[in-house]
Amino acid sequence: MHKKLCGEKIMADKKMEIKIGEAVFKNPIWVASGTFGNGEEFRDFVDLEKVGAIITKTVTLNAREGNPPPRIVETSSGLLNSIGLENGGVEFFIKEHLPLLKKIDTRVIVSIAGQDDEDFVKCTLKIMEGALAPDGIEVNLSCPNVSHGKTKYRLLAQDPKGTERIIRKIKKETDKIIIAKLSPNVTDIAEIAYAAEQGGADAVSLVNTYLGLAVDANERKPILGNVAGGLSGPAIKPLALRAVWDAYKKIKIPIIGIGGIMNGTDVAEFMLCGARAVQIGTANLASPDAYERILGEFEDYLDKQKIEKAENLTGALKVKG
Repeated sequence: MHKKLCGEKIMADKKMEIKIGEAVFKNPIWVASGTFGNGEEFRDFVDLEKVGAIITKTVTLNAREGNPPPRIVETSSGLLNSIGLENGGVEFFIKEHLPLLKKIDTRVIVSIAGQDDEDFVKCTLKIMEGALAPDGIEVNLSCPNVSHGKTKYRLLAQDPKGTERIIRKIKKETDKIIIAKLSPNVTDIAEIAYAAEQGGADAVSLVNTYLGLAVDANERKPILGNVAGGLSGPAIKPLALRAVWDAYKKIKIPIIGIGGIMNGTDVAEFMLCGARAVQIGTANLASPDAYERILGEFEDYLDKQKIEKAENLTGALKVKG
C-alpha cells in the first residue's frame, strides 16, 4: 500500500511539473512579487514547499522609502496600490532574506528593479554571487508607481528597445533564468514581449498592474498618497487574459500569467490562453491561505477534464478560424 501511494505521489508530481529554461518547477502555480513578502510571513498559512515558485518582493540596488501613504485602497473587484518599491536594498536583502528563502524546498526567483541599465546589472551581479544564488531573476520593468528620470518613458516596459537592451545586459551576467515582467499600460504588449524575447529572456510575466485612480468624493481628493496606483484583482482578469493570448501568438518563450487569479479555474483559463505558469497575487492579500486552495482546485480541474499533464493546457484555447 505504501509503495502504491508513493508511486501515485510521484505521478501526481510529474503531472504538475513544468519547465522554463533549464529549470524544472514542481507546479505551474507561483506567488507574485509584493504579495507574499519573502515567504516567511506566510509559513503559518501555507505549506511553502507546495509553492511552485516564490517571487520575492522587488529589490533595488539601494534602499527605497516608497511612496507616501495611504498606499492601498480596495476598489470594485480589485485593489489599488502605490507602494513604490519600498525595500532595504540589495545588500540588506542578501543578508536578511535570501538565506531564509534558500532553506525553503522550492524555486526562488528574485524580483529586481532599477533606475537605469547599470542599476539592473549591478543588482543582478550582487544577487547571483556566492552559494545562495537564487534560481532566477524576474526583471521588473513595469512598476507603475516609480518614475524613471533618465528615460522619456514613465515605465521602462513601455520602450521596446530599452526592454531588449536591459534584458540582454542582464542575460550576459548569469546563466540562471531571466523573466521580464511587463506592463499592460502599452499600445501593444506583444511587441514588448517580442523585444524581451529578442534580448534573451527565458520567459515573460504578463501582466503587472493597470494604472488607476481612486477618489474620495466627500473630501474631493485622491485616496492614494501618490494620487495614482496600480490596479490588480478580478477586475483586470479579462484584460490580462487578452494580453497573454496576444503575446502567445507572437513569441515562442514561455509566458507566466498574472491578473486576478482567485481560484483553480482562473489558473486553467490563463494556461489555455498561452501561459505555462501563473502567479497568485491579490488573492494572497485577500486570504493568506488562498494558495493551497487554488492549487487543490486546479488539480481537481485537471482530474475532471482528464488532462494528463498540466503543461498540455498551454495554448489549448479553441478558437474558430
